[in-house]
Order: sequence, then structure tokens, then C-alpha cells
Amino acid sequence: QVLLVESGGGLVQPGDSLRLSCAVSGRTFNSYVMAWFRQAPGKERELSAAIGWSSGSTYYTDSVKGRFTISRDNAENTVYLQMNKVKPEDTAVYYCAAGRVTIATILSAKYDYWGRGTQVTVSS
Repeated sequence: QVLLVESGGGLVQPGDSLRLSCAVSGRTFNSYVMAWFRQAPGKERELSAAIGWSSGSTYYTDSVKGRFTISRDNAENTVYLQMNKVKPEDTAVYYCAAGRVTIATILSAKYDYWGRGTQVTVSS
């Protein structure tokens, strides 16, 4: 059984930092792209960042570029999203996803595996 389990969400203030984790198990993801999507209330799920599991290549959308960093620890089978200088508009449920896609694939339907999400709320 393939599992992606997110953790690390919570309530933070604008300008704070937060690190999300995604623990993966159940198969090898060497040929996969791992991604963090987010979905705010009333909005569609959108890609924030992606990383090639084997290559380490990364992709960021303009809304998070320069503030968020995606990384992976192959030994720990974990993908991280370091969120710095968070803004209220970063408030959303953050989902970890895996897909056999190209690094800049923004369509959520192209991804094969999903976690259940972790809530991030940015508010003063």
C-alpha cells in the first residue's frame, strides 16, 4: 500500500517559517516527481513546488519562488517543504503528491498518489 503522510502544519504569524514533511512508503519513487500542492477555501488545488526524486531538480510557481524550498531525503523517504516569510495568502491545506510526470506538471490530475493534507494557517 502506497502511503504519503503529511505533517508539520499549524497556525503561524505572517513572516514566520514552517517546515512541512511528507513521509512516503509502499513503493520506490525513483522515477517520480514529488510535489506540494495547496488548496485554499473556495479555490482549486494548485501546485506550489516539485522535485525529481532521483534528479533533485526543482520547480516553483511564482507565488512561492524565493520563499519556499522543496527538498527530499532519500534515506528517510521524506519530502520537505520549507516555508519562509509566510503570508496570509499562503493559508491552505497542503498536499503531498507523487506522479510520473515532468517537473513542471501543474495539473493535479496527472499525479498518481496523494496524501490527506495538512492545514497551514497564516494569521496575526
